[in-house]
Amino acid sequence: MAEFGVYVHVPFCAHRCDYCAFATYADRDHLMDDYVDAVRQEIRRAVDEGMPKATSIFFGGGTPSRLPANDLLDILDHIPREPLAEVTVECNPEDATLERLLTYRAGGVTRMSYGIQSTQEHVVRELGRRHGTLSHVAVSEATAAAGFPTWNMDLIVGARGESLVDVERTVRDVLELPFPPPHISCYVLTPEPGTPLGEDPTRHPDEDHEADAYATVGRLLEAAGYQWEEISNWAKPGHEGRHNHVYWNHGNYRGFGSAAHSHVDGRRFWNVRTPDRYISLLQRGESPEGGEEFVSPDAQLFESESLALRTRRGVPLEAFDSLEEIAHLVAVESEHVTLRPEGRLVANQVIVRLRSSNYARESGSL
Repeated sequence: MAEFGVYVHVPFCAHRCDYCAFATYADRDHLMDDYVDAVRQEIRRAVDEGMPKATSIFFGGGTPSRLPANDLLDILDHIPREPLAEVTVECNPEDATLERLLTYRAGGVTRMSYGIQSTQEHVVRELGRRHGTLSHVAVSEATAAAGFPTWNMDLIVGARGESLVDVERTVRDVLELPFPPPHISCYVLTPEPGTPLGEDPTRHPDEDHEADAYATVGRLLEAAGYQWEEISNWAKPGHEGRHNHVYWNHGNYRGFGSAAHSHVDGRRFWNVRTPDRYISLLQRGESPEGGEEFVSPDAQLFESESLALRTRRGVPLEAFDSLEEIAHLVAVESEHVTLRPEGRLVANQVIVRLRSSNYARESGSL
Protein backbone atom coordinates (compact mmCIF):
# COMPACT_ATOMS: atom_id res chain seq x y z
CA MET A 1 0.00 0.00 0.00
CA ALA A 2 1.45 3.35 -1.03
CA GLU A 3 1.85 5.85 1.77
CA PHE A 4 -0.36 8.93 1.41
CA GLY A 5 -0.30 11.73 3.96
CA VAL A 6 -2.83 14.39 4.85
CA TYR A 7 -1.87 17.57 6.66
CA VAL A 8 -4.48 19.89 8.22
CA HIS A 9 -3.31 23.39 9.12
CA VAL A 10 -4.92 25.08 12.11
CA PRO A 11 -3.73 28.73 12.10
CA PHE A 12 -5.04 29.83 15.51
CA CYS A 13 -2.82 30.55 18.52
CA ALA A 14 -3.41 32.09 21.93
CA HIS A 15 0.06 33.63 21.79
CA ARG A 16 2.65 33.91 19.04
CA CYS A 17 6.12 32.80 20.15
CA ASP A 18 9.02 35.13 19.47
CA TYR A 19 10.72 32.70 17.05
CA CYS A 20 7.60 31.68 15.07
CA ALA A 21 7.46 32.48 11.35
CA PHE A 22 4.59 30.13 10.52
CA ALA A 23 1.22 31.24 9.13
CA THR A 24 -0.38 31.54 12.56
CA TYR A 25 -2.53 34.22 14.16
CA ALA A 26 -3.36 35.16 17.75
CA ASP A 27 -6.24 37.47 16.78
CA ARG A 28 -8.46 35.30 14.55
CA ASP A 29 -10.32 33.03 16.97
CA HIS A 30 -13.61 34.56 15.80
CA LEU A 31 -13.05 32.77 12.48
CA MET A 32 -12.94 29.27 13.95
CA ASP A 33 -16.46 28.11 13.04
CA ASP A 34 -16.20 29.37 9.46
CA TYR A 35 -12.70 27.95 9.17
CA VAL A 36 -13.80 24.46 10.22
CA ASP A 37 -16.64 24.63 7.66
CA ALA A 38 -14.20 25.71 4.95
CA VAL A 39 -11.73 22.91 5.70
CA ARG A 40 -14.51 20.34 5.57
CA GLN A 41 -15.63 21.74 2.22
CA GLU A 42 -12.09 21.59 0.82
CA ILE A 43 -11.73 17.98 1.97
CA ARG A 44 -15.06 16.97 0.40
CA ARG A 45 -13.93 18.49 -2.89
CA ALA A 46 -10.67 16.51 -2.79
CA VAL A 47 -12.53 13.28 -1.97
CA ASP A 48 -14.90 13.85 -4.90
CA GLU A 49 -11.82 14.24 -7.11
CA GLY A 50 -10.55 10.81 -6.05
CA MET A 51 -8.15 11.53 -3.20
CA PRO A 52 -6.69 8.24 -1.86
CA LYS A 53 -7.27 7.07 1.67
CA ALA A 54 -4.72 8.51 4.07
CA THR A 55 -2.15 6.29 5.74
CA SER A 56 -1.21 9.16 8.06
CA ILE A 57 -2.85 12.42 9.12
CA PHE A 58 -1.19 15.31 10.93
CA PHE A 59 -2.95 18.29 12.50
CA GLY A 60 -0.39 21.10 12.80
CA GLY A 61 -0.31 24.83 13.09
CA GLY A 62 -0.59 27.12 14.75
CA THR A 63 -2.23 25.31 17.63
CA PRO A 64 -4.65 22.52 16.67
CA SER A 65 -5.64 22.19 20.33
CA ARG A 66 -6.95 25.77 20.10
CA LEU A 67 -9.96 24.30 18.29
CA PRO A 68 -12.66 22.66 20.40
CA ALA A 69 -11.81 18.96 20.42
CA ASN A 70 -15.07 17.92 18.76
CA ASP A 71 -14.50 20.37 15.90
CA LEU A 72 -11.07 18.87 15.24
CA LEU A 73 -12.54 15.36 15.31
CA ASP A 74 -15.29 16.45 12.92
CA ILE A 75 -12.61 17.45 10.43
CA LEU A 76 -10.89 14.10 11.01
CA ASP A 77 -14.14 12.25 10.29
CA HIS A 78 -14.27 13.88 6.85
CA ILE A 79 -10.87 12.44 5.84
CA PRO A 80 -10.99 8.91 4.36
CA ARG A 81 -8.22 6.89 6.01
CA GLU A 82 -6.90 3.37 6.20
CA PRO A 83 -7.93 1.36 9.30
CA LEU A 84 -4.43 1.52 10.82
CA ALA A 85 -3.67 5.10 9.81
CA GLU A 86 -1.51 7.19 12.13
CA VAL A 87 -3.33 10.32 13.32
CA THR A 88 -1.21 12.95 15.09
CA VAL A 89 -2.36 16.14 16.79
CA GLU A 90 0.00 18.90 17.88
CA CYS A 91 -1.05 20.20 21.26
CA ASN A 92 0.15 23.00 23.51
CA PRO A 93 1.11 21.58 26.91
CA GLU A 94 -1.36 23.80 28.74
CA ASP A 95 -4.21 22.40 26.60
CA ALA A 96 -3.40 18.77 27.40
CA THR A 97 -6.15 18.10 29.90
CA LEU A 98 -7.09 14.49 30.48
CA GLU A 99 -10.62 15.26 29.27
CA ARG A 100 -9.33 16.62 25.94
CA LEU A 101 -6.91 13.74 25.43
CA LEU A 102 -9.56 11.13 26.19
CA THR A 103 -11.84 12.82 23.65
CA TYR A 104 -9.08 12.75 21.02
CA ARG A 105 -8.31 9.10 21.74
CA ALA A 106 -11.94 8.04 21.51
CA GLY A 107 -12.28 9.99 18.25
CA GLY A 108 -9.47 8.20 16.44
CA VAL A 109 -6.31 10.18 17.28
CA THR A 110 -3.41 7.74 17.74
CA ARG A 111 -0.46 10.01 18.50
CA MET A 112 0.16 13.32 20.29
CA SER A 113 2.95 15.87 19.85
CA TYR A 114 3.79 18.58 22.40
CA GLY A 115 5.99 21.66 22.06
CA ILE A 116 7.82 21.56 25.40
CA GLN A 117 10.97 23.30 24.02
CA SER A 118 12.76 23.40 27.40
CA THR A 119 12.17 22.55 31.06
CA GLN A 120 14.30 25.50 32.20
CA GLU A 121 12.20 28.53 33.08
CA HIS A 122 14.63 31.22 31.89
CA VAL A 123 15.05 29.44 28.54
CA VAL A 124 11.28 29.24 28.06
CA ARG A 125 11.04 32.97 28.80
CA GLU A 126 13.77 33.79 26.29
CA LEU A 127 11.92 31.83 23.61
CA GLY A 128 8.74 33.80 24.26
CA ARG A 129 6.79 30.70 25.29
CA ARG A 130 4.00 30.91 27.84
CA HIS A 131 3.76 27.46 29.44
CA GLY A 132 5.21 26.58 32.84
CA THR A 133 8.33 24.49 33.33
CA LEU A 134 6.47 21.59 34.95
CA SER A 135 4.25 21.04 31.90
CA HIS A 136 6.33 18.07 30.77
CA VAL A 137 5.30 16.17 33.91
CA ALA A 138 1.58 16.88 33.54
CA VAL A 139 1.67 16.13 29.82
CA SER A 140 3.39 12.80 30.36
CA GLU A 141 0.92 11.69 33.00
CA ALA A 142 -2.16 12.78 31.05
CA THR A 143 -0.97 11.18 27.81
CA ALA A 144 -0.30 7.87 29.55
CA ALA A 145 -3.65 8.01 31.36
CA ALA A 146 -5.47 8.63 28.07
CA GLY A 147 -3.92 5.46 26.63
CA PHE A 148 -1.88 6.85 23.74
CA PRO A 149 0.51 4.16 22.49
CA THR A 150 3.03 6.65 21.14
CA TRP A 151 3.73 10.37 21.35
CA ASN A 152 6.34 13.06 20.83
CA MET A 153 7.93 16.02 22.60
CA ASP A 154 9.58 18.89 20.72
CA LEU A 155 12.68 20.59 22.13
CA ILE A 156 14.53 23.70 20.91
CA VAL A 157 18.19 24.48 21.62
CA GLY A 158 20.10 27.68 20.97
CA ALA A 159 18.40 30.38 23.06
CA ARG A 160 20.70 33.10 24.36
CA GLY A 161 21.43 32.47 28.01
CA GLU A 162 20.94 28.73 27.65
CA SER A 163 23.98 26.78 28.88
CA LEU A 164 24.94 23.22 28.04
CA VAL A 165 23.96 22.40 31.61
CA ASP A 166 20.46 23.73 30.81
CA VAL A 167 20.32 21.54 27.72
CA GLU A 168 21.39 18.45 29.64
CA ARG A 169 18.92 19.18 32.44
CA THR A 170 16.07 19.47 29.94
CA VAL A 171 16.90 16.18 28.24
CA ARG A 172 17.32 14.39 31.56
CA ASP A 173 14.06 15.87 32.85
CA VAL A 174 12.29 14.37 29.84
CA LEU A 175 14.06 11.01 30.00
CA GLU A 176 13.43 10.62 33.73
CA LEU A 177 9.66 11.06 33.44
CA PRO A 178 7.62 8.10 34.69
CA PHE A 179 6.24 7.87 31.13
CA PRO A 180 8.92 9.39 28.86
CA PRO A 181 7.98 10.13 25.24
CA PRO A 182 9.14 7.40 22.85
CA HIS A 183 9.78 10.03 20.15
CA ILE A 184 11.71 13.26 20.65
CA SER A 185 12.36 16.06 18.17
CA CYS A 186 15.07 18.66 18.75
CA TYR A 187 15.32 21.76 16.58
CA VAL A 188 18.11 24.29 16.43
CA LEU A 189 16.77 27.80 16.99
CA THR A 190 16.67 29.88 13.80
CA PRO A 191 16.21 33.68 13.86
CA GLU A 192 13.62 34.05 11.09
CA PRO A 193 13.22 37.49 9.46
CA GLY A 194 10.18 39.41 10.65
CA THR A 195 9.96 37.67 14.02
CA PRO A 196 10.82 39.39 17.34
CA LEU A 197 13.77 37.02 17.66
CA GLY A 198 14.96 37.61 14.12
CA GLU A 199 14.76 41.38 14.43
CA ASP A 200 16.90 41.52 17.61
CA PRO A 201 20.54 40.60 16.88
CA THR A 202 21.33 40.48 20.61
CA ARG A 203 19.05 37.43 20.86
CA HIS A 204 20.49 35.53 17.91
CA PRO A 205 21.92 32.12 18.82
CA ASP A 206 25.64 31.37 18.83
CA GLU A 207 26.38 28.73 16.18
CA ASP A 208 29.14 27.05 18.19
CA HIS A 209 26.86 26.75 21.20
CA GLU A 210 24.08 25.33 19.00
CA ALA A 211 26.46 22.68 17.63
CA ASP A 212 27.54 21.68 21.14
CA ALA A 213 23.93 21.68 22.38
CA TYR A 214 22.76 19.52 19.47
CA ALA A 215 25.61 17.07 20.08
CA THR A 216 24.67 16.92 23.77
CA VAL A 217 21.06 16.08 22.93
CA GLY A 218 22.08 13.34 20.48
CA ARG A 219 24.55 11.80 22.91
CA LEU A 220 22.04 11.63 25.76
CA LEU A 221 19.17 10.32 23.65
CA GLU A 222 21.20 7.63 21.93
CA ALA A 223 22.63 6.51 25.27
CA ALA A 224 19.03 6.12 26.46
CA GLY A 225 18.10 3.82 23.58
CA TYR A 226 16.69 6.32 21.10
CA GLN A 227 17.74 5.83 17.50
CA TRP A 228 18.59 8.79 15.31
CA GLU A 229 15.81 8.95 12.72
CA GLU A 230 16.36 12.23 10.89
CA ILE A 231 18.46 15.33 11.53
CA SER A 232 16.02 16.65 14.14
CA ASN A 233 14.34 13.41 15.27
CA TRP A 234 15.08 10.45 17.53
CA ALA A 235 12.76 7.54 18.34
CA LYS A 236 12.62 4.33 20.31
CA PRO A 237 12.37 1.38 17.89
CA GLY A 238 8.82 1.07 16.59
CA HIS A 239 7.89 4.66 17.45
CA GLU A 240 9.08 6.47 14.33
CA GLY A 241 6.69 9.16 13.10
CA ARG A 242 4.98 7.59 10.10
CA HIS A 243 3.71 10.88 8.71
CA ASN A 244 7.18 12.44 8.69
CA HIS A 245 8.42 9.63 6.50
CA VAL A 246 5.91 10.55 3.79
CA TYR A 247 7.80 13.85 3.45
CA TRP A 248 11.26 12.33 3.85
CA ASN A 249 10.47 9.66 1.24
CA HIS A 250 9.32 12.36 -1.19
CA GLY A 251 5.87 10.83 -1.18
CA ASN A 252 2.45 12.23 -2.03
CA TYR A 253 0.40 14.24 0.44
CA ARG A 254 -2.47 16.71 0.53
CA GLY A 255 -2.63 19.77 2.70
CA PHE A 256 -5.90 21.36 3.82
CA GLY A 257 -6.46 24.75 5.37
CA SER A 258 -4.86 28.15 4.86
CA ALA A 259 -1.18 28.09 3.83
CA ALA A 260 -1.22 24.27 3.55
CA HIS A 261 1.09 22.70 0.95
CA SER A 262 0.54 19.58 -1.15
CA HIS A 263 2.65 17.34 -3.38
CA VAL A 264 1.18 14.84 -5.86
CA ASP A 265 3.38 13.13 -8.46
CA GLY A 266 5.75 16.04 -9.03
CA ARG A 267 3.10 18.77 -8.80
CA ARG A 268 3.42 21.05 -5.78
CA PHE A 269 0.61 23.41 -4.89
CA TRP A 270 -0.34 25.52 -1.91
CA ASN A 271 -3.29 27.41 -0.49
CA VAL A 272 -3.59 31.13 0.14
CA ARG A 273 -1.88 32.17 3.37
CA THR A 274 -4.47 33.97 5.50
CA PRO A 275 -7.51 32.22 7.01
CA ASP A 276 -9.70 35.19 6.09
CA ARG A 277 -9.01 34.84 2.38
CA TYR A 278 -9.12 31.04 2.54
CA ILE A 279 -12.60 31.10 4.08
CA SER A 280 -13.82 33.72 1.63
CA LEU A 281 -12.73 31.72 -1.42
CA LEU A 282 -14.41 28.52 -0.26
CA GLN A 283 -17.59 30.34 0.73
CA ARG A 284 -17.75 31.61 -2.87
CA GLY A 285 -17.24 28.08 -4.19
CA GLU A 286 -13.76 28.88 -5.52
CA SER A 287 -10.49 27.02 -5.16
CA PRO A 288 -8.29 28.14 -2.26
CA GLU A 289 -5.10 27.37 -4.19
CA GLY A 290 -2.63 30.23 -4.22
CA GLY A 291 -0.07 28.75 -6.61
CA GLU A 292 1.56 25.66 -8.08
CA GLU A 293 4.75 24.40 -9.65
CA PHE A 294 5.76 21.28 -11.53
CA VAL A 295 9.01 19.64 -10.46
CA SER A 296 11.19 18.27 -13.25
CA PRO A 297 12.47 14.67 -13.07
CA ASP A 298 16.00 15.94 -12.38
CA ALA A 299 14.79 18.12 -9.54
CA GLN A 300 12.63 15.28 -8.16
CA LEU A 301 15.65 12.98 -8.05
CA PHE A 302 17.70 15.62 -6.25
CA GLU A 303 14.94 16.34 -3.75
CA SER A 304 14.42 12.64 -3.09
CA GLU A 305 18.12 12.03 -2.45
CA SER A 306 18.62 15.17 -0.38
CA LEU A 307 15.68 14.23 1.86
CA ALA A 308 16.89 10.63 2.19
CA LEU A 309 20.38 11.82 3.14
CA ARG A 310 18.90 13.63 6.13
CA THR A 311 17.59 10.31 7.48
CA ARG A 312 19.08 7.16 8.96
CA ARG A 313 18.64 5.23 5.69
CA GLY A 314 20.86 7.61 3.71
CA VAL A 315 21.57 7.22 0.00
CA PRO A 316 23.40 4.68 -2.18
CA LEU A 317 27.14 5.22 -2.54
CA GLU A 318 26.71 5.86 -6.28
CA ALA A 319 24.69 9.00 -5.47
CA PHE A 320 28.08 10.75 -5.13
CA ASP A 321 30.89 11.12 -7.64
CA SER A 322 33.36 11.44 -4.77
CA LEU A 323 33.34 11.59 -0.99
CA GLU A 324 36.89 12.91 -0.68
CA GLU A 325 35.98 16.42 0.48
CA ILE A 326 33.24 15.29 2.88
CA ALA A 327 34.69 12.05 4.26
CA HIS A 328 34.77 13.52 7.77
CA LEU A 329 31.03 14.31 7.61
CA VAL A 330 29.65 10.98 6.38
CA ALA A 331 29.80 7.27 7.13
CA VAL A 332 29.69 4.45 4.55
CA GLU A 333 28.20 1.10 5.42
CA SER A 334 26.81 -1.59 3.11
CA GLU A 335 27.30 0.71 0.12
CA HIS A 336 25.12 3.39 1.72
CA VAL A 337 26.14 6.90 2.80
CA THR A 338 24.73 8.44 5.96
CA LEU A 339 25.56 11.59 7.90
CA ARG A 340 27.86 11.38 10.89
CA PRO A 341 26.72 13.39 13.95
CA GLU A 342 29.16 16.14 13.02
CA GLY A 343 27.69 16.22 9.51
CA ARG A 344 24.08 16.68 10.52
CA LEU A 345 24.33 20.38 11.34
CA VAL A 346 26.11 21.08 8.04
CA ALA A 347 24.03 18.70 5.94
CA ASN A 348 23.77 21.20 3.09
CA GLN A 349 27.53 20.95 2.55
CA VAL A 350 27.01 17.26 1.84
CA ILE A 351 23.77 17.61 -0.11
CA VAL A 352 25.24 19.99 -2.70
CA ARG A 353 27.78 17.28 -3.58
CA LEU A 354 25.12 14.79 -4.62
CA ARG A 355 25.48 13.86 -8.26
CA SER A 356 21.79 14.67 -8.77
CA SER A 357 22.42 18.28 -7.72
CA ASN A 358 24.58 18.68 -10.82
CA TYR A 359 21.87 17.19 -13.03
CA ALA A 360 19.26 19.53 -11.57
CA ARG A 361 21.46 22.61 -12.00
CA GLU A 362 22.43 21.68 -15.56
CA SER A 363 18.77 21.21 -16.51
CA GLY A 364 17.86 24.56 -14.92
CA SER A 365 15.65 22.85 -12.34
CA LEU A 366 17.49 24.44 -9.40
